[in-house]
Amino acid sequence: MQGVVRLDFDLLARELTVYHRLPDAQPLEAALRALDMAPRLLDDGAQANAGADAPARSPGLAMREKLLLAASGIAAAAAEVLAWSTGHETGVPVLVCAVVSLMCAGLPTLRKGWIALKNFTINIYFLMSLAVAGAVVIGKWPEAAMVVFLFALAEQIEALSLERARHAIRSLTALAPETAEVWTAAAGAQSAQKSAQNSTQQSAQQPEQGEWRTRAVAEVAVGERIRVRTGERVPVDARVATGRAALDQAPITGESLPVDKTEGDALYAGSIVVDGVVEAIVTAAARDSTLARIAAAVQEAQAQRAPTQRFVDQFARYYTPAVVALAVLIAIVGPLAFGGAWGAWLYKSLVLLVIACPCALVVSTPVTVVSGLAAAARNGMLVKGGVWLERGRLLKAVALDKTGTLTRGAPVLTDTLALAALPEDEALRLAASLDDASTHPVARALVAGWRERGTQASLEPIDNFAVLNGLGVTGRIGGEAWHLGNHRLVESLGLCSSDLEARLAQLEAAGKTAIVLCSPREPVALFAVADALRPESLSAVRALKQLGATPVMLTGDNPATARAIAAQLGIDDARGNLLPQDKQDAVADLSARHGMTAMVGDGVNDAPALARADIGFAMGAAGTATALETADVAIMDDDPRKIAAFIGLSRKVSAVLVQNIALALGIKAVFLVLALAGEATLWMAVFADVGASLLVVANGLRVRRHFAGKA
Repeated sequence: MQGVVRLDFDLLARELTVYHRLPDAQPLEAALRALDMAPRLLDDGAQANAGADAPARSPGLAMREKLLLAASGIAAAAAEVLAWSTGHETGVPVLVCAVVSLMCAGLPTLRKGWIALKNFTINIYFLMSLAVAGAVVIGKWPEAAMVVFLFALAEQIEALSLERARHAIRSLTALAPETAEVWTAAAGAQSAQKSAQNSTQQSAQQPEQGEWRTRAVAEVAVGERIRVRTGERVPVDARVATGRAALDQAPITGESLPVDKTEGDALYAGSIVVDGVVEAIVTAAARDSTLARIAAAVQEAQAQRAPTQRFVDQFARYYTPAVVALAVLIAIVGPLAFGGAWGAWLYKSLVLLVIACPCALVVSTPVTVVSGLAAAARNGMLVKGGVWLERGRLLKAVALDKTGTLTRGAPVLTDTLALAALPEDEALRLAASLDDASTHPVARALVAGWRERGTQASLEPIDNFAVLNGLGVTGRIGGEAWHLGNHRLVESLGLCSSDLEARLAQLEAAGKTAIVLCSPREPVALFAVADALRPESLSAVRALKQLGATPVMLTGDNPATARAIAAQLGIDDARGNLLPQDKQDAVADLSARHGMTAMVGDGVNDAPALARADIGFAMGAAGTATALETADVAIMDDDPRKIAAFIGLSRKVSAVLVQNIALALGIKAVFLVLALAGEATLWMAVFADVGASLLVVANGLRVRRHFAGKA
């Protein structure tokens, strides 16, 4: 139809989303109703998955439909028994039972088959209708009735099975409660409360006059104060203002143990308060929460077709017409070329028409992929599409950023050494002044180290502050340009000496990160910070090796420190002194040497390398919207073991996909041979088609339990 821009079909939800530029949607609605669809208009700007927010439709049958289906089954069975006992398939009792069965369960199928015929479309309803009509023409009334009943029963069982896969995704949006306990200030204090809502940094002190009220989460605004108690779920993203509690964040991050939360800590919607009570300031509206972004991303990933699914769809596009053509050829050429009764050859062709239905093949892929996406999301891994889920099994090398990925990302100041006449405390104060505006973990460690000394002196104002990517920072203090950074920065300034080189080498050999403060004339102080390894890093590296993926460490830190930390983890290839562009080049080199390569970083500073990698993993994505956007796979917490877990899941998904395709095609091939040999009946072909569909759906759903019982 002219004016239609795009069609998106969701197999699991059985929904078609039509994007159009028509000034009036009525012609489009009429066309959809003619196809036996029930159109509803989405609001402007609504997402295609808006239906996910609507109340779930029950896949079960209404009582009337249950009775009709049962009556159809009883009548079809009676027709078969009567035909067998009397030896006549066209006797009056047989005809009555068959017609009752057809009327009870066959009308929806026949109506959809007629619609397909009018639109010159070969689909399952057209093929089934043609098979039933053909069976009636040649007098096979009992089989026509049994085909209709089995097909109607299969549709309902398949719908229930697909609903289980869809529920795995939809349940993500149901983790957050529908209401929240919100502090509502008294009338006299409301103006003050409204002004406070303009900032998420609202004071921890709540207004004295007011009360706690229960409100819908959709009505809770950023800056308002909520209370969450033991056993309750956090309704919206917030930051703790007062109180202390242990929270189960497994629905968001996949962490198995509760996490303690105190003042200033972030709360994620959907988390469960295991023990304690907290009051918190809302940091995001319900529609913008981390949970909402996860659910939206998974819905979007579900809508994207994986490579295997694209292949299956292409195969089905040619398979069905080819088998239909073969059926027509057998019906026409068979009696002429090989002799025999016309009815017998027509019966063979009807069996082939049923075999031509590619249902099991088409449904085999999306159920498996969606189950994999849901399993990953429930374990703190947000996969942006089926393509990454399938590609993960092929990874041969994994490049890991050091700071924040293999280490805790919270280094502490360990050494301070004056190199000139400037006292250590004064040198540290100047260094903290330069680093105060930086968000780098090393910079934060240096500033924290200065504050811990409890000095009363204030930081110096910095003019012309600038970040030197991969080197350090610079700024003017008292009109002079000062620099603070790593070994490479000192070398680039031409201020390195043999004595300084020796001191730097000593610190770097100990696995520490050295920072040098330079005046316009000379290095004046040397500092060192150390970052502890994550307790999970060693097992993460071992798991990658066991899976055949070579771990490589990439860091902007000095090579000696990189080698020292890599040695502790058993990583053979550690590359230091890397700028963001260098990391990107390193990933390209690894890809050329090893093959499929992943990059694991923070999703912000490592964005170029993540983009260059075959798969980009962002760590700690629950705390940053940027990571959710930039990564192919977002690890919601900071556990590096989930990289290996993702590869394992990818291999499981790929194995199940192969099994499903083999099952679907294998069963089709067997019955194709049986049909050509005249050994297959119509109801056997339907039963095989139904059985194949149910088998692949059940097999695909197994992926949802991939992490069950695993730590």
